[in-house]
Amino acid sequence: MTSVQKARRQVRLSRSLGIALTPKAVKHFEKRPYPPGEHGRTARRKESDYAVRLREKQRLRAQYGLREKQMTSTYAEAKKETGLTGENFVELLEMRLDALVLRAGFARTILQARQSVLHRHILVDGKIVDRPSFRVKPGQTIQVKPKAVTMEPYMAAAAGAHRDVLPQVPEYLNVTLEKLTATLVRRPKRAEVPVTCDVQLVVEYYAR
Repeated sequence: MTSVQKARRQVRLSRSLGIALTPKAVKHFEKRPYPPGEHGRTARRKESDYAVRLREKQRLRAQYGLREKQMTSTYAEAKKETGLTGENFVELLEMRLDALVLRAGFARTILQARQSVLHRHILVDGKIVDRPSFRVKPGQTIQVKPKAVTMEPYMAAAAGAHRDVLPQVPEYLNVTLEKLTATLVRRPKRAEVPVTCDVQLVVEYYAR
């Protein structure tokens, strides 16, 4: 799949789920804030409880760009923790390396963040980590490796080029953007995580 095809797919998915998943999707979504297809403009029938929960799960999954297997395994882990399962779920997803690369402003989209990790451009505490699912622990530092910082995408990131399309850096991250480094200072709290999701509906979907 080409980059253009991926971009179109993200725009279509954004319209289907009712949220803008990429900066490019924002413009398209503003022009056509309704689902794709010939019946996209028409009012939807009243949805079943299952359909509502399914869509909410899909919204969360799409914002992290995950496969269903990754979602279910993280949910199972969240259930074992103390506290509210839904909040634990989002917090565990947020501590993924690719998610934190995005939050820090090193990439423009979650897909770009994942590519940065897969291409071995990201260090954690000075060591290359090429698994997007790597769980960053509080106190650990992520950075773009020195040999990659002169690449155009990272030079743009260091100059703050992505900050206009990304949410404000959350308080659980300490970012030095010009040096392309970020430290996870503590575990994220659900209320701080910049994703659009009713976590209770997601929990109800998986608990069915």
